[in-house]
Amino acid sequence: MNKCIAIPMENGVLCAHFGHCEYFSIITVENDQITDIKEQTPPVHEPGVYPRWVAAFGVTDVIAGGMGQKAINLFAQQNINAFVGAPQKDAKTIVEDFIADKLTLTANYCNHDDKHDHNCQH
Repeated sequence: MNKCIAIPMENGVLCAHFGHCEYFSIITVENDQITDIKEQTPPVHEPGVYPRWVAAFGVTDVIAGGMGQKAINLFAQQNINAFVGAPQKDAKTIVEDFIADKLTLTANYCNHDDKHDHNCQH
């Protein structure tokens, strides 16, 4: 598996909502081994900015906590797979679990409708 994976981070663990992260861990995987981990501070969060920004790093996959369907679609337009519902762990552990096909994902989509009753902090 050769991939470049972006994970939104806050305080050293996956940020529950990618739009509020402090930085992204950009992790390169070659032959199922992590070969590089970089931290990149994102630009100001506005709709549609992050998918284009992470695509510039050659990202093939983004692993997040919560994410709305519109964001998932915008990542798809950049040919980036979006995996949501990941646990709040450090980036290296998340990617190691992903490589080993042991990453547990839940359906943690972030809806921006008027029934906004989950803890997404918008």
